[in-house]
Amino acid sequence: MDNHELWVFKHVAELQSVSKAAEKLGYVQSNISQRIKSLEDELGVRLFTRNNRGVALTEEGNVLLQYTNQIILLMDEAKSAVNPKKWRQSLVIGASQTISAVKIPQLLSFFLKEHQNIDVKVRTNNRQKLQEMLSSGELDGIFINGIYNDSQFYSIYSYYEKVVLLSPKHSQFEKTRCTTLIVNSDTNCIYRNKMIDFSQENNISDPTMLEFDSLESILQAVADGLGISIIPADVAAKRKEIQAIQYKEMSERVKIDFIIKRRKQQSQSLKKFIDFLKEI
Repeated sequence: MDNHELWVFKHVAELQSVSKAAEKLGYVQSNISQRIKSLEDELGVRLFTRNNRGVALTEEGNVLLQYTNQIILLMDEAKSAVNPKKWRQSLVIGASQTISAVKIPQLLSFFLKEHQNIDVKVRTNNRQKLQEMLSSGELDGIFINGIYNDSQFYSIYSYYEKVVLLSPKHSQFEKTRCTTLIVNSDTNCIYRNKMIDFSQENNISDPTMLEFDSLESILQAVADGLGISIIPADVAAKRKEIQAIQYKEMSERVKIDFIIKRRKQQSQSLKKFIDFLKEI
């Protein structure tokens, strides 16, 4: 049983698929299968069972995964401790594009002043994909709004975000009560849903939906007079120079959680980030 076999085993276990592990690691599927078989033969137990979706860990496989995570973390920490210039600690965080626009850079600017030996990566995606990436071990933690699988993840930090209503300065919205809603294309986006709720509460009759993938496109669409939108107040504050937009702060607040995976061995960099969040 060598370190590379454990690394392969970890990928298969977290992705719950031999083919996905092979694709991610850049191996042919037969190579992955052979390494798992070799590991099972050496240990004398079955590590996986097959199902319609892929593979699932056996009880023995779950035990091995816990030790594997500890071994890999200890190896990474040992490298970093012996030669921190070559083997730097890493932290990979996930968030939606809107959440990551202002708040996360603000947090990281303070965090990295104290921990300059940690390389931080921020991955943006929709809420469902972020949870899949956290579950598979691709991310150390994610900033997320709304419900999540609390049997698999738990929150260690929360904050409340102000939101603003954006509208073109020449808009006749208040008079006509009929406009276009400019929203993110992700149907789970909290700001998209806030916009839809707002239109219903204000009796906007039969609104048109205009969807964009990027925050900058949403801002530009409002500035061009195409409709109204709701975004975080911190993001709006950074765009006050856009003269064609008027901003109205709303009374509601949006709760954002930083969640991590349950029963996952925490790296030193993640522990440091958690301690940092708990202090602020």
